[in-house]
Amino acid sequence: MLNTKITINSNGSIKVEGDFEIVDKEGNKYNLGGRDTVALCRCGLSANMPFCDGAHKGKFEHQAIAFDLPPKKTI
Repeated sequence: MLNTKITINSNGSIKVEGDFEIVDKEGNKYNLGGRDTVALCRCGLSANMPFCDGAHKGKFEHQAIAFDLPPKKTI
């Protein structure tokens, strides 16, 4: 089992830490160069999508505050 922590940063990226892999829609793995921490873009402004390059600074606002999702729908 993968041991992964995902942190939603206020006004910025999604930080992924631990044991994980990132794949594209075809299932091809991104070569993470041995990293065990990466930042994923949330604003859509990065020139290095899907990874954050800091382009959001001063252009993206969202306060990341945890909340409970409603119960999962069952059929």
